[in-house]
Amino acid sequence: MKRPPVIIILFCLYMTLPVMTTAQYYYHNEKYYENDLVIELGASAGIINAMTDLGGRKGTGKGFIKDLNLKTSKPSFGFYILGMYKEAIGVRLEGSFGQVRAYDSILKNVAPSTFGRYERNLSFRSSIRDFQLAVEVHPLFFRHYGENEAPYWSPYAIAGIGYFSFNPEAELNGRWHALQPLRTEGQGFAEYPDRKPYKLSQINIPVGIGVRYEINSFLNARLEVVHRFLMTDYLDDVSETDFADPSLFYNYLSPAQAAVAEQLSNRSLPGSKVFQRGDPKDNDSFFTIQLKIGATIQSSRR
Repeated sequence: MKRPPVIIILFCLYMTLPVMTTAQYYYHNEKYYENDLVIELGASAGIINAMTDLGGRKGTGKGFIKDLNLKTSKPSFGFYILGMYKEAIGVRLEGSFGQVRAYDSILKNVAPSTFGRYERNLSFRSSIRDFQLAVEVHPLFFRHYGENEAPYWSPYAIAGIGYFSFNPEAELNGRWHALQPLRTEGQGFAEYPDRKPYKLSQINIPVGIGVRYEINSFLNARLEVVHRFLMTDYLDDVSETDFADPSLFYNYLSPAQAAVAEQLSNRSLPGSKVFQRGDPKDNDSFFTIQLKIGATIQSSRR
């Protein structure tokens, strides 16, 4: 008996391989089904905001979200790649980018309640580049669904580890100055041995929640809030309670740097008495609220 051509054998194997190797989870429709492991590529856009010693809301400055002022939100965007197993557990590598800012002058209308925070008159901005490796958990998909039974909506939790870079700056006479090299709180000065210079790239812990909506067999949409817990209180270059002695800047910096550092370290409004620069008890943080659109690249035709 004559052997069939090799091309025919390979074609038959190709046509039967999905049936033999793929454990079907649930049907999207009469034409497509998911593989157990699906790869998704996506992009995101939304807002980014920070909670630091500066700005905020009325009062003495409450912890965490109680001092959040959404007026300082700025645009953010990002990209991600996600491996999702049976729609239940995913591992995601993502990069997010944006700029955070805060300024005490935002408290002008509530100045009498801020106990000197408005009069302190400090401000900052910082670009953010954040990369995270995180796990998505979708509890609704911890059970098996038959054909056309799986829900289109899926709430989920997310947590992982991140690595981000920042660079706080402040404006003086129309020019922006990087604050970390100016050591505005006397970091590294012998007179302040407990004030250490801070690094501009650090680890963070991202934690958040979201909801995913399956648009069709290939597209998913997510609305997601992710908060980053930081290991630093210097996102805004403000932490220590006391102002540094301005004369010391000239001992450690160049004359030009010292002149700028002296002005930016204490910008209290004329005639005001401000006794506290920052609050070292709590670290800073930032968060994003983003809409994500992802395309699966490993769905199989029936």
